[in-house]
Amino acid sequence: MFKKGTKLYSILTGNCPKCHEECMFKNKNPYALSEALSMNEKCSNCDTKYKIEPSFFYGAMYVSYAVGIAFAVAAFVVSFYFFKASIHVVFISIIVTLIIFLPVILRVSRNIWINIFMSYDNSLTKK
Repeated sequence: MFKKGTKLYSILTGNCPKCHEECMFKNKNPYALSEALSMNEKCSNCDTKYKIEPSFFYGAMYVSYAVGIAFAVAAFVVSFYFFKASIHVVFISIIVTLIIFLPVILRVSRNIWINIFMSYDNSLTKK
């Protein structure tokens, strides 16, 4: 399920959606906030251009909304059902979770968005 060659592998690692060899982002650490969304122009292995067209990643905003909701629901379930917290504490835990995971949410959203339009090509991998 999480093997090289699957979309899930590319989404979770941030690697090129075509060859899965190189990270799309200039800095692998999403918490280097000044470079959180800085992407390479193209893959050095397969020459896949990441920005298919100008403003390509605007569509990732819609994906980030859904991913953010998933993180918020997870924070709600953990704080309300597992820790039996009050509704005020639950609300604060959701807000804190969304703030802490914002760089991850943004990157995963971009990874999902580009993987919608590109697929893995086994012939492009390094031997």
